[in-house]
Amino acid sequence: MSSASSWPVGNWLLDALSLDEYQRLAVYLRPANVSLGEIVYESGGQMANVFFPITAHVSLLYTMLDGATAEMGLVGNEGVVGISLFMGGDTTPNEAVVQGAGKGLKLDARRMQEEFRRGSEFQLVLLRYTQALMTQISQTAVCNRLHSVEHRLCRWLLMNLDRTQSNKLEMTHDLIAARLGVRREGISVVAKGLQQRGLIKYVRGHIQILDRSGLESCACECYSVVKKEHDRLVSIRVHGRAPRTSDRETERLQL
Repeated sequence: MSSASSWPVGNWLLDALSLDEYQRLAVYLRPANVSLGEIVYESGGQMANVFFPITAHVSLLYTMLDGATAEMGLVGNEGVVGISLFMGGDTTPNEAVVQGAGKGLKLDARRMQEEFRRGSEFQLVLLRYTQALMTQISQTAVCNRLHSVEHRLCRWLLMNLDRTQSNKLEMTHDLIAARLGVRREGISVVAKGLQQRGLIKYVRGHIQILDRSGLESCACECYSVVKKEHDRLVSIRVHGRAPRTSDRETERLQL
């Protein structure tokens, strides 16, 4: 992307910038399409860039020595993948894997660090997002320790739904079990129960959300805690004005 002609782009962080700030940054942004299962960065590897999702969303995973995985967080068009680059480190012990295919924008690692050190409004929105992501990661840890598989599955489905443009999700029970760190059998039992109650429809790796409000009533408090924190940060004005969103994203960014 070499101009601001398409601004706002559909990513909250970039759309929260003033036009002048975005124009200066836009010449360094590169369009990127990512596919399901693609690795954005590996555990312990050097990060070449950061990724601003627009229609894609990415799972942040921690992998144990025995290969077991659990999801730490989820990033969609409300954020950026690769916060370690501007928080003082070039590597991270977790990995980032595309969970929803789509498009986004990439920014070179060196350029990201230079822009962050400028101390401009770009730095402000990045720090604000980092606070929201920390809330999500902390709440996920609490949720995985204290809440039932049904509560956790409903929370996770809602978080994925918030980051897509459809009520359909492409994922298997095996994938969900790996993300939540539970047995596949447990996911199958809970998903069957949700389907029998008319909340979801599951067919061969595809989940359709039939009743969002019903799913929200079955989710634990963790979903609303994270959503409210993000809403609070979004509502804070950046240098005297509210963050921008594209018309088609306005409703979906309230997460």
